[in-house]
This record gives sequence, C-alpha cells and structure tokens, in this order.
Amino acid sequence: MKILRIIFFLGIIFFVCCSNTKPGADITFPEGQIEKNVLPGITDISGYSVILENKRIAVVGNQTSIINNVHLVDTLLSLKYNIIKVFSPEHGFRGKADAGQIIDNSSDPKTGLPIVSLYGKNKKPYDSQLEDIDIVVFDLQDVGVRFYTYISTLHYVMEACAENNIPLVILDRPNPNAYYIDGPVLDTSKYRSFIGMHPVPTVYGMTIGEYGLMINGEKWLNNGIQCDLTVIKCRNYKHCDRYSLPVKPSPNLPNDRSIDLYPTLCFFEGTNLSIGRGTDKQFQIIGHPLLKDVPEADFRFTPLPNEGASKPDLDGQLCYGFDLSENNSIFEISNMLNISLIQKVYKLFPEKDKFFKKTNFFELLSGCDEFRQQIIDETDETEIRKGWEIGLEEFKVIRAKYLLYE
Repeated sequence: MKILRIIFFLGIIFFVCCSNTKPGADITFPEGQIEKNVLPGITDISGYSVILENKRIAVVGNQTSIINNVHLVDTLLSLKYNIIKVFSPEHGFRGKADAGQIIDNSSDPKTGLPIVSLYGKNKKPYDSQLEDIDIVVFDLQDVGVRFYTYISTLHYVMEACAENNIPLVILDRPNPNAYYIDGPVLDTSKYRSFIGMHPVPTVYGMTIGEYGLMINGEKWLNNGIQCDLTVIKCRNYKHCDRYSLPVKPSPNLPNDRSIDLYPTLCFFEGTNLSIGRGTDKQFQIIGHPLLKDVPEADFRFTPLPNEGASKPDLDGQLCYGFDLSENNSIFEISNMLNISLIQKVYKLFPEKDKFFKKTNFFELLSGCDEFRQQIIDETDETEIRKGWEIGLEEFKVIRAKYLLYE
C-alpha cells in the first residue's frame, strides 16, 4: 500500500514538473521554476510517507499548501491518510480574509473537515484541540519578512506540539526574499508582538523550515522547550534563487512585485498613508489625499472595499502618490530595504504631524525605538545602516547554524 501511494504521488509530481500548462489555467508554475526544477517539500512524499503512516493527522495550511492545483489536504486524503482537522492561519484556510480579521472556526465545504482558526484569541492550538492528534503537518508559504505572521503561527504551533509531545513536520518552501538580509533586529524586551516575536532583522534570508530549526535551536519557545521537529527540504533550491510563487501567499500580495516591495512598503502601515489595500495594486502604490498639491505625487487612486480589504485605509478617498508597480527611479529592486523611499515620502508630506499613526505600530514593525525619529530627523541612510550593523552580524552567526541550503 505504501509503495502504491508513493507511485501515485510521484505521478502528480511528474505531471506538475513536466506538463505544459494549458492557457487559462488558474495556476501556472513560473518558467524559471520549471527550468530549475525547484520542488517544495510537499513533493518529497518518500520523505514523510512513513512518518504519517497510521497516524491521526492535523494539517496547518492555507491556499498555498498545494502542488500544482492539488491541495495538500486533498492529496493526503486521496492517499488514504487519516486527516482529522485543519488549522488555518491569518487570512483563513482559503486565504481570502482581511489582514487582522478574526476568523471563526468552521468546516471545509469540500472535505467536511473541521477548520480551527489560529488567529485572534486562538493563535496557539489549545491542548483540547490536539487531544485526538498524533502528528501535525505544517505547510505555509512564507515571504521571508519578520512582520509576515506565518512565522508567528509556526512559533505557536511548535510550542503547542512541544507541550503535548506531538511531532511536527514542516514541508519546506522556497522564500522569495531569501537572497538578502536587512533591517533592524527586533528588540524583544520592548516590541515583541504577533507581528514580531523573535530577535531577527526585518528580512532574515531563511526558508520557513530553517526558521523553525532556529526557533527550536535557540530555545525561543516557552521555558526553552523544544519541539520534535522534522523538516522536509526543498530540492534544487538555493537562497540566491529568484523564486516566483505559483499562488499569492495572501490577498494583498497578488504578484512578485508586491512581494519584492513588501519588506519596505509594510513600514507605511505604521503611517496614515495607503499602500494600496482596496485596489488591485496592493503593496505597489503609496498615497494620501494630503499629497494633492505635491508635483511628484502624480499618481491617483481611490481605495474601495475588495477581497482581503473590506475596510481599507482611506476608504473612498481620492489619494495622490506614487505608482511603484513597474521599475522606476523611485524604487528599483535591490538587495536591501529602501530607506530613502520612506524618507522621500515623509519629506514630501505637507503635514508632518499627520504622517505617522499616533500608536506605536511603526515601532512594532521596525522593532526598535529609533527608526521613526531617524525618518523625522532626515538622518543619513549610511548612519541608519551603521546602527543596524552589530545586530545583523550577530544574527548572521545564529542563522548560519540552521541553514539547509546554500
């Protein structure tokens, strides 16, 4: 039976990697990925088939937990594995909910499986939710940025598994922002939150599997406990690879450009400006009504409710700003955060006291006290980066211990 299951699954993998995608298909693998034959951990059935045999399984997954157009849950059920329930992170199991939206527990209409939301008050699985589980399989597509909350979900799942003596299997996936490391390291004594739980820089250059090994190895779980963790590696993958995702990882990261811009533009979530939620260029545009008379702010857009943003910032207001959806002189993709962009927009903003939110959300994003004030003071970028150097070098030493790929 095990051999037949493996042969069946390998047939799926062969179809994914070797067939030509028909025009109009919902999901296509990027050309570069096919040529390099980069395979996420989900495809290595021989790596985890024995581990799952005769086990009661919980899956932590969402719309990214697929191989081609087949969801991990559907695949495991077709192979007669005993799936008991699904845990879903922020944005829900099908990935359509707003950022920060509280999602109720439900059931999957396709399979009938119970879905337990890991967002809101229930960020960490309760002991009672794991009583009927022998093993947990985790498969979420990360984008390699500290405030993207799937690594926080991973932390809490690992902690719950460790406390209940349940093994965890991470099916690893390539990180589209793994080719660089940058930003201030989070001060966990002041700014630990669900959008930043660990002393890591904004962009950390690791896959989610490597990150899980780091959480375990550095004993960042409660009371230093450790999880029985297995990482099923990607194949034919290197950190320096520019990897294009076959499925958008969340509603407001619709394409490669938004994922490239996300590490920088998410800092604007700590301001009163719109970064495109409620448009079709999420995390690719910046604007505000107060920029109306600024000549450089020659792009116009109006945020309106849509999938993933039922109440967008500046809803219904005509915004003036910048379109970064194509390469231009304002923002060229490089291997570092674009500090100068944040400084430029702040300098152009006519009413400085209305630029930042009055909460400490900008500090929660940056993970430090000084970055907001440095923007206000127009501190030279070289000086800002100099302040990050020690933290980045210390992190790189830690990171090196857990790398699975070149």
